Amino acid sequence: MTPKKESVMAGFKAFLMRGNVIDLAVAVVIGAAFTNIVNALVKGVISPVVGAFGTKDLEGYKSCLKGTCEIVNGEVQGIQIEWGLVLSATLSFLITAAVVYFLMVLPMAKYLARRAEAEKAREGVKETMEVSELEVLKEIRDHLVAQRGPNSGAGTGAGTGAVAGTGTHSTP
Repeated sequence: MTPKKESVMAGFKAFLMRGNVIDLAVAVVIGAAFTNIVNALVKGVISPVVGAFGTKDLEGYKSCLKGTCEIVNGEVQGIQIEWGLVLSATLSFLITAAVVYFLMVLPMAKYLARRAEAEKAREGVKETMEVSELEVLKEIRDHLVAQRGPNSGAGTGAGTGAVAGTGTHSTP
């Protein structure tokens, strides 16, 4: 292969191997399966309930705009507005949106908020620990300086070589 084709193939491979491409593919497949569930719910439950006022199927609701809506020789006479199709599609959309929001978006938002709070709390504890450690180290330093005594040159970095807690001192 030529270098140009190799770079194009490498770029294509990098594109395919990105995590978000795989996530998108999974989302499309799940979305298609979910669409079947929602359509079955609308057609099997919602449409008959709403359609109980005349027809069993929402898609059967029509109005005639001009003329009579009769079928003559296999053709519809007049201008029909099939508003039942629009109502059925709208209900499908609203049900899909509600299920996605209440079963996916809302729980994920709550999860991410709890996760952010926990992270913030961890950061606060970490900062507190860093401050506490610094304070403890200062206290240890001050205690060691106090143990050396006033003639040891404390604070200048030149000590007598005393080891805290051993009780032994080396002579200068």
